[in-house]
Amino acid sequence: MSRGFAQDIEPALLRAAKRGDHGAQAEIYRRFGPAAFTLARRLVKRHDVAEELLQEAFLDVLRRIGSFRGEAPLGAWIRRIVMNRCLMFLRSYWEQNNEELPEEVHADQVPTPDMHLEQLDLVKMLDALPAVSRAVVWLHDVEGYTHEEIGQMLDKSTSFSKSQLARAYQRLRQAATEVESCTQQPAS
Repeated sequence: MSRGFAQDIEPALLRAAKRGDHGAQAEIYRRFGPAAFTLARRLVKRHDVAEELLQEAFLDVLRRIGSFRGEAPLGAWIRRIVMNRCLMFLRSYWEQNNEELPEEVHADQVPTPDMHLEQLDLVKMLDALPAVSRAVVWLHDVEGYTHEEIGQMLDKSTSFSKSQLARAYQRLRQAATEVESCTQQPAS
């Protein structure tokens, strides 16, 4: 599980959020929002779409927090809601047909000053992957899901997940080779 989702929440804060206390709900968003956005951004290519999905996911969280039973940590529950919201988007008509959502603004991720060159290259390489391939890489390699679980999440077969991952690795290796060849200086 991602570090940001592994936080412990005080029982009093959770009880207040369940009662509808807006301050407590805002605190839960403040604590889990960054990790949720990172997950959404890794699953979908566009920064603005990830922001929209984050907002929709947290609306789901706040609507359903009263039914949270505590059988799993709150962060795991929130993570699952965010992931499901993103996967629903990836299965949507708009994404399946590679059509742009009807929007006026198309914001890309703005690199932060503390990002290293290697991180920027990796972000660029992941962004170059098709949406489903990128999601499979993230779910498998970062989130730790099996191919069977990923196939179920995407309403596809286990072999679909495996082939998407293999193709994504091939594209990432090719992109890494291209970046490496561009950064190597000729010997003097």
